[in-house]
Order: sequence, then C-alpha cells, then structure tokens
Amino acid sequence: EPSEQTIRSIFVLSPFPLLKHMGTSHRTPFPVFVLLLLICFCKSDDHLTPSKLLSTGDKLISNGGIFALGFFSPTNSTTNSYVGIWYNNVPERTYVWVANRDNPITSGSPGKLVLTTSSDLVLLDSKGRTLWTTMNNITAGGVETAAILLDSGNLVIQLPNGTDIWQSFHHPTDTILPNMNLPLNNNLSMYLIAWRGPDDPSSSDYSLGVDSSSSLQILAKNGSRPYWRRAALDGVWVYAMYQSKSGIIMSQTIANRGGEFYLTYTVSDGSPSMRVMLHYTGMVKFLAWSSNSLSWEIFLELPGSSCDSYASCGPFGYCDGTQAVATCKCLDGFESDDHNLSTGCQRKKELHCGEEDSFITLLSMKTPDKFLYIRNRSFDQCATECSRNCSCTAYAYANLSTLGTTVDQSRCLVWMGELVDTGKHGDDFGENLYLRIRSSSVSKKKTGALIALPVLSVLSVLVCIYLVWICKSRGKLQTKASIDILIEGQLGNYDEPCDQKFPWIRFKDIVPATNGFSDSNVLGKGGFGIVYKVP
Repeated sequence: EPSEQTIRSIFVLSPFPLLKHMGTSHRTPFPVFVLLLLICFCKSDDHLTPSKLLSTGDKLISNGGIFALGFFSPTNSTTNSYVGIWYNNVPERTYVWVANRDNPITSGSPGKLVLTTSSDLVLLDSKGRTLWTTMNNITAGGVETAAILLDSGNLVIQLPNGTDIWQSFHHPTDTILPNMNLPLNNNLSMYLIAWRGPDDPSSSDYSLGVDSSSSLQILAKNGSRPYWRRAALDGVWVYAMYQSKSGIIMSQTIANRGGEFYLTYTVSDGSPSMRVMLHYTGMVKFLAWSSNSLSWEIFLELPGSSCDSYASCGPFGYCDGTQAVATCKCLDGFESDDHNLSTGCQRKKELHCGEEDSFITLLSMKTPDKFLYIRNRSFDQCATECSRNCSCTAYAYANLSTLGTTVDQSRCLVWMGELVDTGKHGDDFGENLYLRIRSSSVSKKKTGALIALPVLSVLSVLVCIYLVWICKSRGKLQTKASIDILIEGQLGNYDEPCDQKFPWIRFKDIVPATNGFSDSNVLGKGGFGIVYKVP
C-alpha cells in the first residue's frame, strides 16, 4: 500500500500519463519517474512514525512551514549536537525547544530520533545508547501512533484516535510560545530553565515557574534565591500589553480548567512571531520579530527597574512604580533610619494589640510575598482573621470567581511579621492592601492635623482682629498718657488695665526714647526681638 506521501505525489503527476494518449513520446514515463522521485525526497513532512526515523540532516517542518524540528549544533560548537525546534520562517536561527539539552550527542557522531511502538520518542547516538526519551510506555497506539510538529511549535505524540499523550509544550526549555498553557499548580508545575550561555543550551541556574510554596504566584530564581516575583493571583483574568510602534497586542489570560489555573499568552491576528523567553542573563523577555530590522525586538523586559527586583526595598519598603523613575519608599506608618532604603523601614510607633491599632487601605499595590492563604472566607471574615491575631500585619482579599467556577472562589491572604517585595502600580493595576498600624502613627495624627490647623488659624485671625480693634479704639484717646507712663514712670497712677498691658505707642515717640535705637540702650535680646532701656 503506498504511503500518504507517495499518494500525494502521484496525484500531482497524474496528468502526465494522459499525455501518452495524446501522441506524446513513449519516453515520457522516464522524466515522470525522475520527477516523482524528486518530489518524494524533497517534500518536507510534519510526521514521524515508527516506520520513519529522523536522522542527522533530516528535519520535520510544520504544515504551514512556521516551525522545523531537527538536529543542530550551536554556533561555536563542532562536537555537540542536539535535537530541537526552531522558527523555520525567521532568517535568524532561533530555538524554542531542545530535547537533550543536558545530554548532547558528542564527538560529531550521527544520531537518530525514533518513535517506538510503545508511543515513545527516543534519541539514540551512533552506538545505540539512549540520550533522551519521553517515557510514555503506552502500547495502545502501536505502529499507527505519530509524532506531529504543529504550526504552534508544539511537538505532540498522537494516538490513532487523535488523543495527544505527550507534548513538548508540557516540557518547555526556556521559551513560552503563544497559546502555550503554563500551569499555576504545584502538582502540574513546570519551569522555564535558561540556557547557560548564548551557544550553550544546557540548563543554567535561572528558572521561572510557579512558586513551590504557593500556587498563586510565579517566581524567577537564581538557584534557590528569588530575584523577581509576579504578585499573587488577584482575580484579573485578562491583561493586555500594547506596543504602539508596531500595533502588536499580547494578552495574558488566566483560565480555570477543572479547578486548575493556567496562564496563557495570546497575540492579535496578523501579529509577527512572538515569544516569551528566560534569557541566559536571567531577564524575562517578551520578544517580537521585526521584519524591518530583521531582528527580535524587546516588547517587555522583567525585572523592569532596579527596585522591581525581589525585596530590593527591604522589609516594609515598597517600589513605587508610579514615578518617572521607580524608587523605594516606606509604607505609611513606617520610616527609614538612613537614606539607604534597601535596608528597609521601621515602624514609627510599635503596635499594641487592641483598640490602639487600626488598618489603613493602600491602593494599587503589589501584594507582598510570604503570605498565608486562607480559603472559604468572605471579605469581613478575612479582615477578622487578621485583626484578631496580634501577629498579623496586613491582609488582602480577592474573589477568583471571574477565573471560572470553582468550589472555593475566595482568596484571603494574611501576612505575619515583615512585608517584603511590595510595590505600587498605577491606578489600573494592583489591589488593595490593608496594613496594620498604630492609630496615632498615621490616621489620628493626620485627622488631628486636618482639624486643628484650620481651627487654630481662624481663632488666631479673630483674636488679632479683636485686639487691634480694641487697642486702636482706646489708643487714640490714651496716646499721650501712654507715653507719660512709659517715660515718666507713672504706671502706678494709671488704672486702665487694658492700657497697662497694651499701650498704644507711636514710632516717632520711640525713636528719641531709645536714642535712635542705640546699642548703648540695649538691655538684651529675646525670641521677640531687642529690648531697649529708656533714659
């Protein structure tokens, strides 16, 4: 029985035999046979079957010609070779997946990739040693099982009934492609691992994936040390990024599938090739192919600023991203002992568990790390969980019902002790963070100031107006007597108490009394000015 590839070729060539019946020479079948062979050998295929292996120099090409799979050697390596997937329609060779990244084919020996009857992909070296395998070990498919390279860049092993039993999207290396689902669940966790260098696909220390201590957030780590964190899942299930220069829209979607959350990136129709990669420098880069510059252009890069790095502002400090230049600041009710905010902030007044403590609302915040996730709580119950525990420093609440139907749709987060890796976003991002403080350290102080200052100002103005009016009205009648009291010592002979305290004195009478404000007449100096003696 002819293969599918042969059938396609015969269909294309089927008009040629008809020429023989139209008076064409009997030699026509020979060039037809040669052309048939050329088409059979040159046509690219997207399938790998148990009866068809992939050798060095061969490659699979997806149906639309977007991606290719085959053997490759890094630019500066002549001895190591790998099996990988790369963009077939981009001039710059760009790899998105590598099978045997940590176990290369060495010494330039040829290798082969085969699909076994147990539905496993196996990479063998020239000596028959297994360098990499999928380890499905399923016998149901048999010889009809196929490995197919899709236009999405996903390599799948498919049973005859169309069921995918394995896919490369579930085993990424350093790249996320559009429509690839990244599970936000510890039991389904998968990580991006950066290349060790520009020409070394082996695993480095940089990783990106779901936090092992919480399925609600994503961490980028260098070894075991986090250096960037995506805030906890907050109920916003679609987030779009727009690049005005190219008109590209990339959307980040959180979807619920059977109670499990998945993060997916999609791109707008007509967009160029796009990808998210964990660079060998540790940066998370969103890249788009530019047909003008014929290069990958950075769409977005994380961490985005120096204080966006993990815990860069210290305990109780936060990275203020609303400023032109992101800077570290202290949370309300906290202050820094020095100008180096990277060491964090301290409370202005220590907490006293009881009525003296209160909660203030901080808007558009990136929730801190190291939270305790409490399920099945309403907002009021979440607030109570924190307020009744003297060790609780903050809480945040979100309803995850917009992400799908689950048994528990609430997300109550509480923090015990220090708050680290906090940030402030613009008005359209972030969520409310409820921070515990001493009532007098922020709220009462601010409220008292707002009330006292206007009242004191009004009272001061009224008192001054009253005194000026009283003294002016009486000073005109008592000007001469006042001067006599001051100069001649007749204070004991004057009975008006107001005038004794507030005599009305003219400037032209003061000048001669102080000898023109002579220094020889100075008795002393005080907070209100110079005191002169009267001769």
